[in-house]
Order: sequence, then C-alpha cells, then structure tokens
Amino acid sequence: MRNKKKLLIEQLDQKLANFKDAGMVLVPQKGWVNTIRTTLNMTRDQLGTKLKLTKGAIQKIEEREATGQITINKLKDVGNALNMKFIYGFIPKDGTIESLINLKAEKLARKIVLRTNQNMKLEDQGIGDEKIDKTIKELASEIKREMKKSLWD
Repeated sequence: MRNKKKLLIEQLDQKLANFKDAGMVLVPQKGWVNTIRTTLNMTRDQLGTKLKLTKGAIQKIEEREATGQITINKLKDVGNALNMKFIYGFIPKDGTIESLINLKAEKLARKIVLRTNQNMKLEDQGIGDEKIDKTIKELASEIKREMKKSLWD
C-alpha cells in the first residue's frame, strides 16, 4: 500500500510539473476574457453572438471573471467561443506534492515530539536538542510513510 501511495504522489508531481511555468503568469487586471477579446479586436456583441448572449451578458462575464465570481463551465464556454481551450490546475506552493507532505510531516512530528518532551521535562526526564531533532526526523519519516489523515488536521 505504501508503494502505491508513493507511486501516486510521484505521478501527480509529474502531472503538476507541466503547470509549473503557468504559475509564473500573472492574470491580467481585467481578466483573461476581456484581455483576449480586446486583443483580438472583437466586440462584446461579436462574442455575445458566438455564445448566444447579449452584449450586457458578456460585460457581466468579464466583470465576474475579474472579481473571481465566474464558474469554470462559463470559462470553458467562452474559451470554446474564442476557439481556445480553457485549462486549470493547482500548483503546490512548495514546488511538489512530495515537499508539501515533507513539510506537513515534519511540522506534525515537531508538535508531537515537543509536546511529549515538555511533559517529560515536568517529570525531570527531558531530552537534549540533538535527541529532539533526531526524534523529529524519525517520527516525520514514519508519519510520511503511513500517510495518516491526521497529517492534514
């Protein structure tokens, strides 16, 4: 089961790697629909005709996209009308799913180890910093291997 999880993570990281450069592209202030439409020198009436919508409906679409209140299906429809393909995806902030899991596992392990060490200190059984770091690494590795749902709490 662990190998299957690891393989799924690797496969997902490979798929998401294709979006990496897309994360560098800034969305135009007025949104993509408006920017592409005006760059193509297309009027709202013309785009509306292709979508069987009014000029005012196209204006609403552009406004909703710019404010983040548009549906994915509507963007797909506009893309088709513009003879373009609409795509979307997620890009891990830390580069890969693997690094996201590493970060979360270490954070959880640190929390558990430091809490346990605090209790041990109260009983005069605390451990040194070197031992704490080693224990955190070992626990993080175990958490990662098991991929428990508590990793995301």
